[in-house]
Amino acid sequence: MLGALRGDRRDVIRRIIGVVVLVAATVIAARSASGMADADTLTVAVVTVLAGSAVTLGFAVGPPVTASVDPLDPRRFAVVGPEPRPLAGALLLAGFLSVPVLVVLVLGISLAISWGAHGANALASIVSVVLGLATCVLFARVSMALGALVQRPRQSRELMGVYLVAILVVVVPVGVFLGSLEWRGAVPSQLASAAEILAWTPIGAAWGIALAPSAGAAVGSLVVAVLTVALLTLAWFTLVDVLLTTTRRPVAVRERGGLGWFALLPGTPGGAVAARSLSYWLRDRRYLVNLVIVPIAAVVSMVPLLVAGVPFELAVLLPVPIMALFFGWLPHNDLAYDSTALWMHIASGMRGAPDRIGRLVPVLLISIPVLAVTLPLAIVAHGRWAVFPAMVGVCAALFLAGLGLSSTSSVLAPYAVSRPGDSPFQQPQRTGSGGVMAQGLVMAGAIVTAVPAGWLTWQAIEGKTIDSMFALWIGVGAGAFVLIVGIAIGALLFERRGTRLMEFAEAT
Repeated sequence: MLGALRGDRRDVIRRIIGVVVLVAATVIAARSASGMADADTLTVAVVTVLAGSAVTLGFAVGPPVTASVDPLDPRRFAVVGPEPRPLAGALLLAGFLSVPVLVVLVLGISLAISWGAHGANALASIVSVVLGLATCVLFARVSMALGALVQRPRQSRELMGVYLVAILVVVVPVGVFLGSLEWRGAVPSQLASAAEILAWTPIGAAWGIALAPSAGAAVGSLVVAVLTVALLTLAWFTLVDVLLTTTRRPVAVRERGGLGWFALLPGTPGGAVAARSLSYWLRDRRYLVNLVIVPIAAVVSMVPLLVAGVPFELAVLLPVPIMALFFGWLPHNDLAYDSTALWMHIASGMRGAPDRIGRLVPVLLISIPVLAVTLPLAIVAHGRWAVFPAMVGVCAALFLAGLGLSSTSSVLAPYAVSRPGDSPFQQPQRTGSGGVMAQGLVMAGAIVTAVPAGWLTWQAIEGKTIDSMFALWIGVGAGAFVLIVGIAIGALLFERRGTRLMEFAEAT
């Protein structure tokens, strides 16, 4: 803690200001937490589990997102030749002496005060706070150790973009969901259900012990919390042993700094293909035009329905499945966009699976955030969150099946496209109907795959007794099956048709 006050003056001043702001925020939050004694028991329980789960998750994902340097990295002590187990225990105890952990302790005590006003057992409150604090510390220790083990490079623009996308995928849907709830002076049933589920997970179990609705629920949360602490402790001791017995490879920062996605992704054939594909998708105008057109076309599709008299709450559900369909369809001719660069894959003897999987990474990285943000907005406009799981199933079936069929189509039936540097709207002359057939079959196959989930979703929209979760798993299962089979067939065809693909690239 004192080491944080050493170093560059600007950094020290910034840290001091951060600590002051954190202390002020902690005081306000602690007063609010202890003041919940006047609220009803359900409200206190829901707020405790949701807030505790969020804080615990923050301890787990905070170190990699902020690129924090661990001052208690076990490898710093390797020069004195310590035994792994005593060092792991000492570092774990020292992990409790930090400003964030002290903040959690203060908030936990404040919550325990409000728990006592609602009849919570004193022993259960103490156990809940202790286990919650231990879980936070262990998650942070293990997260930092894993970051040190994989030798993550310095925080790059690409890595920061991936983290921001991940945060966007989580925060926006959750924010939209919370903003759409009707409180009316009471805790919405959706939040109560979410808190009940989180109380049985590793991030929320410790915070659900004191005010559990029943003795069975309290015991269940206690068991999950104890097992979480035990497994994280085992993981921490194992990681310390590995870190002390593993030799770090020297990393030339100057050489890695300008490689972009190639420095971030694994140095494997699939990682190289994914890095090159990401560079194309984010810079080539031919790809960018497709990405822009898909959301526009999906939104425009609502206009004919509204003109025909379809209710708005039904028409608003259509654009997201259309986007899922087109996003899965986009890579159906990705080999043709490589032009003569395809020779690198074929001349290096690359296997089919790394090529097929690596080319899907850009589509996944771009499409999933768009769908994750737009689908909750569509459900809010529709007005019934009960159909949300079913809509996820439909979109998953369309998207995953499209990717699987595209993985086969791009190898089996590629067709000529505009060359690199040409206008995206300039299309070459084509002989035959192979291109049209490939496009139509991929799209039709994805739609057929999503028919079962779509039918169940329509039944749920009409208010019939259809379990939306069943539609979700049907859609995800069907889409995943087509995706796996499509990648396997595409990989086999890629290895067998290498010569023909090279001839196609040279000819077009």
